[in-house]
Parts: sequence; C-alpha cells; structure tokens
Amino acid sequence: MSPEPRRCRVAGAAPLSSRSLPWHPSPAVIDPPDWLAPRLGALHAGPHRTGSLIITLYGDVIAPRGGTLALASLLAIMEALGIGEGVVRTAVSRLAADGWLERRRIGRSSFYRLAAKGAQTFAEATRRIYGPPPQRGDGGVEIVVLGRDTPREAARDALAAAGFGGLAPGVFMAPAGTAPPPLAGALRLTATPHPADAAALASLAWPLGEVAERYRHFIEVWAKAGASPAPEPLVALVARVLLIHDYRRAVLRDPLLPSALLPPHWPQPATRALCARIWHRLLGPSEAWLDAHAVAETGPLPPPDRALRMRFGDLDVA
Repeated sequence: MSPEPRRCRVAGAAPLSSRSLPWHPSPAVIDPPDWLAPRLGALHAGPHRTGSLIITLYGDVIAPRGGTLALASLLAIMEALGIGEGVVRTAVSRLAADGWLERRRIGRSSFYRLAAKGAQTFAEATRRIYGPPPQRGDGGVEIVVLGRDTPREAARDALAAAGFGGLAPGVFMAPAGTAPPPLAGALRLTATPHPADAAALASLAWPLGEVAERYRHFIEVWAKAGASPAPEPLVALVARVLLIHDYRRAVLRDPLLPSALLPPHWPQPATRALCARIWHRLLGPSEAWLDAHAVAETGPLPPPDRALRMRFGDLDVA
C-alpha cells in the first residue's frame, strides 16, 4: 500500500480498470483509518488467498442477503481491498471450478452465489464463528484406540471430522460426550484426567499454543478498532470482511474444549467478545453500502434475513 493512499469514490459503482494490479492500490481504493491501515497494509505485504477472502465475504455478508452478488459489485468491494480485477476474476473462476461458487450469466453480466459445497461449509462454520462455544462436560475425555485392522487414514479423517485430536499414533481424544464415528476394530474408553495434567494432555492432541497465539494476534491487530467510532460505509464493509476473515482463521482451528482442558488465561472468550463488539459497530454502515450499491440478478440485494442481527447474540456488545 502506498504511503498516502487515495480516498475512495464512495459510490463504489464506477467501472473498474482492467489494468488494476493485484497487490497495489487501484485508483479507487479507500483511505483507511489509523486502526485499519496496518491490517490492510499487511494484506498486501505478501501473497494472500483471494479466494478465501471471497468466501468470507459471501458467508458473512452475501449469504444473509439472498446469496447472489453481481460480479461488478464483487469487483467494487475487492477493489476497495486493493485487489485487482484480474486477480478477482481468476479467483472466482477457480472457486466455481472447485465447486464453491456457481456462476449465472444474464446478458453481459455475471452473477455468483455459493454453491452447495460452499453453502454447507459456511453453514457449519457459522455456528462456530458467531455462536457460543458448546457447553461441554467437566473435563472428562473420550478415548478411541484404533485396532490393528482399522484402516488408519480413513479413521484419522473421520475422527478429525468428529472433533477428535490425535493423542498418539492410533490414539485419539475428544471431550466427553463427543460421539466417535463407527470404526471397525476400534476400542473406546472414557477417562477423567488429573486436573494438573488435563491441559498438558489436551495440548498433545491439539495445537493449543498455536491457536492461542492466533487469538492473541487478533486482539493485537483489532484492539484499537474496538474503541473507535464506526467508519464510513465502504470502509466499514472492508473492515468487516477482514475482521471476520481473521477471526474465522483462528476459531476454525480451535477445538472449543471445556475450560477444564484448557491452559489458564485462555484468550478465546476475550477475542470473541472483541470481534462481536467491532462486528456490530461495522454492521450498520456496511449494510448501508450494500443497500445503496450492491446488486443481484433482480436488482438491489434483498434485505438481510433476521438471523443476521442474531449473530453473537449471546454477548452484550453495548
């Protein structure tokens, strides 16, 4: 990002230049506030996955408003992130080829929506991103030991999908009450770790140190935003996408264990509370930009569903 970024055209709907470069500001980039500029600059400090950002945008912003967005509107939003038209077109083509997005063409205009694969994946992620952590037991664990004839690779994948972490070769652990998948020849037992050893045991099964570092980095990056007033609409939309993108990358790696299995001063509750407070502050102005500028197949985006404002609904974000 250049030292003196130029202010965006707030309308955000002007034609985009095909000469926009992938990692540099285009002529219509936003002028970010002090709390957002470092995060936006970091986005351009090295390669990033544009496709992943687009999936975040669809899951957080577009899915609650009917799920379809014109390519022109997507290009305007991504341009505000400083991502060029060619990169975006390549990313959506790959997402469509991989089954994440579906494309529909009407006349000379293209529209994209989450395909079944993308919709299902983000529906599952939505519960983890916006909902409260599951209420688990008192620190008991479920242990699965693979038998000699249990297919190892398929068993690992199935157990990971069910919420089990690898404790040792052929041995997997999850909080008590987690249902393991049916596995031929596997053995099951329940146990209660000694309180002094519970967190260390969990750290053998899951990369809790790495997860905690992601949460702490999120707080470091976004702390100033938590005390700042809501920005103008297009800036709010850019910040909202980056906020949820960062939180999603942290929380989806978190096994969401009961407190009895976690190290002291676990940062997830504070991180989630900060994310919720900022997200609600950005919600109004970012939705206002969508109301004014974003379009779907039949015209302006439909209003958001009622569930949108229920996200993080268990938290007091005042």
